[in-house]
Amino acid sequence: MHKDQPAPAAATPRPLIEVTDLVCHFPVRGGLLRRKRKPIQAVDHLSFSVERGEGLGVVGESGCGKSTMANALMRLIQPTSGSFRFDGQEVFALEGAALRRWRREVQLVFQNPYASLDPRMTVRQIVEEPLLVNGLDLPASERRAQVMSILERVGFDSRHANRYPHQLSGGQRQRVGIARGLVLKPKVLILDEPVSALDVSVQAQVLNLLDSLRRDLGLTFIFIGHDLSVVRHVSERIAVMYLGRIVEIGKRDAVFGRARHPYTQALLSAVPSPDHAKGGTGKRITLQGDPPSPANPPSGCRFRTRCWKASEICARIDPQLQAHAATEDHQVACHHPEPL
Repeated sequence: MHKDQPAPAAATPRPLIEVTDLVCHFPVRGGLLRRKRKPIQAVDHLSFSVERGEGLGVVGESGCGKSTMANALMRLIQPTSGSFRFDGQEVFALEGAALRRWRREVQLVFQNPYASLDPRMTVRQIVEEPLLVNGLDLPASERRAQVMSILERVGFDSRHANRYPHQLSGGQRQRVGIARGLVLKPKVLILDEPVSALDVSVQAQVLNLLDSLRRDLGLTFIFIGHDLSVVRHVSERIAVMYLGRIVEIGKRDAVFGRARHPYTQALLSAVPSPDHAKGGTGKRITLQGDPPSPANPPSGCRFRTRCWKASEICARIDPQLQAHAATEDHQVACHHPEPL
């Protein structure tokens, strides 16, 4: 290269996870003749990416499609359409041995620690099971050592290894679920409301554990929840979902400090704060009515039927995610994206 010639710009690293136009519609039949009705639009044209080592928090009220999205990404349900690329590889096209190999890279931690563990198996057997199911050719002694190592990482000792789920507390059961997800040494953990069934004091312990595991193991998280204060603890970026779509996504501080979508603003106003306790100026936003049916969403903006900013354009044109702030990292799907 000539000494006066500028050096080429470094290539931007590819995100580890790239989801494009993910759609999950479920057919519905009803009536005497079981005719097809409008499908349930659980997830509708969802797009986002996650960098290596990043934590993405996905928040929204019950029924917005968060868990459906997680199940589709894990290939537990078949999406209607869309693309999911993991490290450049199209996951929805994988089959057979290739799909089994991919499953070792991405693991799911379920919401309910009471229902997700087999009551007939001991803690050691539960955590060891993924090694057996995935056909890893390891000597029994090495498998046991690997299981005990991951159990120690989540705060257990040898006394817990032979206990059954009914002998554990809710927080301990969720730690077993986390250990089971980590034993294959995945790159990504998808956590579907992992602390919602736990007491507040136990939630803090599990969140601190997850935060330290992500740092120590270099994990990438997709953390699904409905409690913004919980999701904030383990996420660098926040995606807010409403009725099957992302309405706002950006860096944690941008979303929490300069929320622009009315739905995000309403969610944030419901988070307890010192201002509320002291009678300060923190404005509480109360949404009117219930979310529309995902089988019959409103025209235009899906949030307009509950939005105090709604205007004529909101009923005609469906807003798309676009940057309204000074950075492309903060995107909002709204015709009136003014911060409060």
